[in-house]
Formats: sequence, C-alpha cells, structure tokens
Amino acid sequence: MATNTQHGLGAQDEALLKRYSQVHMNVFGTPLRVMDHGQGCRLWDVDGNVYLDFLAGIAVNALGYAHPAWVKAVQEQAASMAHVSNYFATKTQIELAAKLVELSGAPAGSHVYFGNSGAEGNEAALKLAKLYGRTLPGSTTMFGGKPARIIALTHGFHGRTLGALSATWKPVIRKPYEPLLPGVDFVEVGDVNALRDEFCMTGSGPYAKGPVAAVIMELIQGEAGVRPVGADFVKAARALCDEHKALLIIDEVQTGIGRTGTWFAFQNEELSGGVVPDMITFAKGVASGFPMGGMIAFGDKLSKLFTPGSHGSTFAGNPLGASAAMATLETIERDHVLDNVRRRGEQLRAGVMSGGNPLFTGVRGAGLLNAIQLQHPCAHAAMEWALEHGLIVNAVAPDALRLAPPLIVTEAEVNEALSILNQIPCELPDD
Repeated sequence: MATNTQHGLGAQDEALLKRYSQVHMNVFGTPLRVMDHGQGCRLWDVDGNVYLDFLAGIAVNALGYAHPAWVKAVQEQAASMAHVSNYFATKTQIELAAKLVELSGAPAGSHVYFGNSGAEGNEAALKLAKLYGRTLPGSTTMFGGKPARIIALTHGFHGRTLGALSATWKPVIRKPYEPLLPGVDFVEVGDVNALRDEFCMTGSGPYAKGPVAAVIMELIQGEAGVRPVGADFVKAARALCDEHKALLIIDEVQTGIGRTGTWFAFQNEELSGGVVPDMITFAKGVASGFPMGGMIAFGDKLSKLFTPGSHGSTFAGNPLGASAAMATLETIERDHVLDNVRRRGEQLRAGVMSGGNPLFTGVRGAGLLNAIQLQHPCAHAAMEWALEHGLIVNAVAPDALRLAPPLIVTEAEVNEALSILNQIPCELPDD
C-alpha cells in the first residue's frame, strides 16, 4: 500500500462534493473525500478506494468501524427504544453513569451529567463552576462583591458554543463572536507565577478581580498540536485551587476513554502528577461514534448545586447512546484494549523516530494520541500525500501531524502506517 497512489478524487467523489457545496454551509471547508463504509481501522470511499484510518473521526471511533459488539448493542436498542426524554430513565442510562463513575475512580457520591458533545460537557462544567463561584467569599453573593472567574489556558480548546468558546483561547475563532462570556481570564501554559497572580488579584480596590471559581485545562492540548501541559504545572494548579478553594476542571474530551492508555488522562501520573480533579468532561470516544458527551462532578457537595431545571438537554443520555457507550466501555474492558493502546503507542512513536524520514524531527503524545513534529510547516501537504497513498492523518498544526487511530489498531496496521509515513517527501510546499 505504501507505493499505491490510486487514491485521488474519483468521479463519484467529485460529483458528490459538488453537491455538498450546494447544500452545506461552508464551516468545514471542502471535504477531502466522500466516505461510504468502514470496517475495523479501514474506510472505503464512494469510488472504492480503501484507507487506513489513523484519525478515527478525530479520536472518536474508539472501536473502529462496524465493531460487532457495538453494532449488536445499537441494533438491539434501536429495535426496542431509541428515545424516551428525560422525564423517564432507562436501565442502560443508569448503568452507564455508574460505570463512568467507577472507571474515573471518583469518590462515593459523585454524579454524571450527560450531554451530546464535548462542548456540552464543558458548558455543564462551566455552569456548575459559576454556581460554585457564587458561594465563595467576595463573590456577587456578598455585598459589594465581584463575580467569580474562570481561569483557562492559552492554546486550550474546549468547544465552539458561546460558553465553551469563552474558555477557548484561539483568537481567530473567538473574535468574530465577542463579547463572549465575561469573567474568563487566560494564563500562559506552564507559567505558575502568572497563575498564582490571578488568584492573588482577588480582593478590594479598583484593579482587583473577583475570586477564582475554577481552573479548566486539558492535560494534552489536542487542537494546539497534541502538547502536554506538564505534570508540574498541573500539580501547581491543583495546589493553588486547594489553597483558594477553587475547582480544577480537567477537559478529557479528547484524552478520555482510554485514548492515552488509562481510562482518563488524569490517571496517567506522567501527565497529571497524580492530581485528582473536581470535575472531568468527556465525549468523543465514549460511545465510539454515537454523539455523546458529559461531565462527572467528584463528590456530592458539588453535584447538589445543579437542581431540577437548572440545566438539561433533550437527547442527552438517550437509550441508543447509552447502549452504544456501554458496548464501547465493556469491549475496552473485556478485550484489554488499554494494554493495546499503550503497546501500539510505544510502537508508533518508536517507529516514527527510527524510520529515518528527514521530515520528522520529533514525536510527542501518550498512548494513541500523538503528533509528529515536522521540519518545516508543510502539514497540509503531508496530510494530502498520505491520503493519496491510503493513510488518513490530520494536519493539526502547520508543522505537525496528529495520529489518533482506533484503540483496537493492530501491530501490523501500525507498521503499515509507518511504511507510508516514512516515505512522505521532505520537499513538500509549506502551508
């Protein structure tokens, strides 16, 4: 497959993409291909070309495509009941929440909120943090107080809805929608002194700010180029949150559900330094392709701030999504998939560095969430070259390629991907 160049746009692709542009808003740009079906770690386009998928729907398809256990669970649930609304509960929905609390290691009394996406999970966490902030001394609940604030990190990404976007740093996607949610301040990744200064700005006087309700962060900043924020910084953030009675929210939308080799990235001591958060958010891989997200609040005191009617979602936690998620979690557990994630991640990183491609200057990440650092900013050209040779990867930054295959990827499939990656030409045009 490494020398097969028969993966260009075919006649059906071209015709359908023309139709796509006529009926879809242009928020994603022109799709690269029109896909028809998948099996395992492979996708077929409408012209019959086959691709090895090392993006997995941007870290979504944890079990790959058409996994028998997932298909069986969805088929059986669809034949029984797809949706009932949140006026009612279902057995699978209850079991799924309990399973997520268990896998997260959250203490007794912890609770789950289900949404439909990572952005919705983060919206729920931010809303809960704002409610919590009202309980802090010096907040707006006190005479003359100022609103409690959220601290986010530069280069962080938490979603595109207005609340989640307010905690997302990238100026090019923020500015068109400003003013956004007030009371969100950004701190440079790794700058402990700047973070400490934000906490110390609380008080009286014309330049004082309200108390810090929460710090939100990813342990690996996926959209910034798969960049770990560093365990020492995470530990310092936890200590400051404890000292000032603030919450630590860890966004596990991309890193959760086994992606880094543990159920959640904060359970990986190399990434978190052993820190335990007050809330985590999740989505992407939790239902292996079915839209689902949510939030886990650690401990019962925080959960009690949400009361009936204070937050909600029509489709969230519906029986079909809950069944897809339970099938995903049970398969990962039963088939020891986390072990595979760790082994294949090590194989992938070692193979990139030993492959001898002068275009590659480094590789970073954990488990099966990795990025290859490029010698010059030609990521889009490199991505297109790989696609034309049968491998799907992602230009996550001008000088980096993201690799996030299904968690079930095999040793042979990693070697196949490496054989293509290591032939990408160095003399590609810059983005």
